[in-house]
Amino acid sequence: MDEVVKIINDIKAGNIKPIYFLMGDEPYYIDKLTEYIEQNILQEHERDFNQTILYGRDVTIEDVVGNAKRFPMMSDRQVVVVREAQELSRTIDKIESYVENPQPTTVLVFAYKYKTLDKRKKVTKLLDKHGVVFESKKMYDNQVGTWISRVLQGKGYSIEPKANAMLVEFLGNDLSRISNELNKLQIILPKGHTINPKDIEENIGFSKDFNVFELQNALGSRNQLKAYQIAQYFADNPKDNPMVVTTSLVFSFFIKLLKYHGLKDKNPKNVAAVLGVSPYFLKDYDVALKNYPMKKVSSIVATLRDIDVKSKGVGANSLPNHDLLKEMLVKIFN
Repeated sequence: MDEVVKIINDIKAGNIKPIYFLMGDEPYYIDKLTEYIEQNILQEHERDFNQTILYGRDVTIEDVVGNAKRFPMMSDRQVVVVREAQELSRTIDKIESYVENPQPTTVLVFAYKYKTLDKRKKVTKLLDKHGVVFESKKMYDNQVGTWISRVLQGKGYSIEPKANAMLVEFLGNDLSRISNELNKLQIILPKGHTINPKDIEENIGFSKDFNVFELQNALGSRNQLKAYQIAQYFADNPKDNPMVVTTSLVFSFFIKLLKYHGLKDKNPKNVAAVLGVSPYFLKDYDVALKNYPMKKVSSIVATLRDIDVKSKGVGANSLPNHDLLKEMLVKIFN
């Protein structure tokens, strides 16, 4: 995120490079930087004649170079954006001669998603020398909560830890999807508002009481009544709570609990880092640690593997998800 800010600040300061090669597994920042360049290098009245959008699947490197070598019309610069540039991966080396001597009045942008260039290759070194090479890496799950808080803070909002955890649990590390949901909340809620679980439930559609996050808490505290109530809710709303996702997240919870049992250094800071959870939620793992000895956790992990296979229709004789959920809870609690 700091590198993104630097690139944007350089552009604002007039330090504009002739080539921006934006690559990596996380498309969110590639899209954001591409969008920023499209909207800020040229003034609105200049874009009709001087901003060209190409798509990697429809063009060749020669087409890209041909467009990049043109001169701007009634403007100091032109912008050429190659979206889905990863479609040109087999011939990307052919850009080398242009990169060595780029058109000074052209800003050429490659949005090269889900792939990266080999940093040892000549083309990568040339791009880094004459332009900007930005790698957008996938964010780890344990970094997403902090990212959500920073994004909201920058827009005048804050968020309660539980609401934050709900977003991470249900949306994972898909930053584009999370950003879309946060934008919905910002449209509805006034600036300065602290987003809470009720806001998430009412505006995004996750139940604050009946979700996998609450199921984990019920399992960890051995609250059987609550766990079975949540399971019934899941059974009644299968489209919103697919069995495969439920099993995966419960499995992840017990895997983390198994790691916790095996830690020699149980300092909260170290535990949070190793498990990839917010320190705020360590108390839930502490409770579960007391309720489930290591041997039991190992047995539960094996059970969940079996349930996962059955949920995918293997060896379960098409057992309904409701029955699979009950089977899972029975084996965890007994």
